[in-house]
Amino acid sequence: MRGTLIWFNEEKDHGFISTDDGERLYVHGSGFADAPPVGPVNGLPVEFRVVEDGDGRRAEGARLVQEVMPRRARRRGSR
Repeated sequence: MRGTLIWFNEEKDHGFISTDDGERLYVHGSGFADAPPVGPVNGLPVEFRVVEDGDGRRAEGARLVQEVMPRRARRRGSR
């Protein structure tokens, strides 16, 4: 599933992700596949899976996604 990070507090080691469906999910620092993010993260794209437990739904296996900018069309010279 894809979404964007709303915020992540490095000291408290948790934050929230907004899914593409508009749902807000809790994510713990251990819920990241690699290391948790550092610095400003608001709006960064992430991929993750949703896990349901006794406390509700949360994100697991989250990882930041590098968005590739599409190439711009080149202008053709006049002939």
